[in-house]
Amino acid sequence: MQINRTASAHWSGGLKDGKGLISTQSGALTDYPYGFASRFEGIPGTNPEELIGAAHAGCFTMALSLILGEAGFTAEHMETSAKVTLESVEGGFAVTAIHLSLSGRIPGADEATFTELANKAKAGCPISKALAAVPITLDVKLA
Repeated sequence: MQINRTASAHWSGGLKDGKGLISTQSGALTDYPYGFASRFEGIPGTNPEELIGAAHAGCFTMALSLILGEAGFTAEHMETSAKVTLESVEGGFAVTAIHLSLSGRIPGADEATFTELANKAKAGCPISKALAAVPITLDVKLA
């Protein structure tokens, strides 16, 4: 089975004065603005690191749901945030770290089991695998 998803970016202008628009096949984002100011200066709009974080948090949490089910658990709720760190390094900028913070209510699971299964999901989710060149850390809290 092969699944292909598409997204696109349009850019006009230079780096600092330019404007970009991001769109996704699903329509979740349609000509959504991004640019230098939203990436580096906190101006409204999105940026690539935020989108990576959203993709990683979503993929990881979905993978954990599968792993929990295989272990006989069902999440009452889970919430994951992903902090993606962009830093100036030799040769330019790079994503240097991703930190996942997970909290959840899992009836019947203890903290050790939840942590073990969450680490399994972190290692196995497709987005974690795609981002394997970046150190990925995880903290887990059972609510």
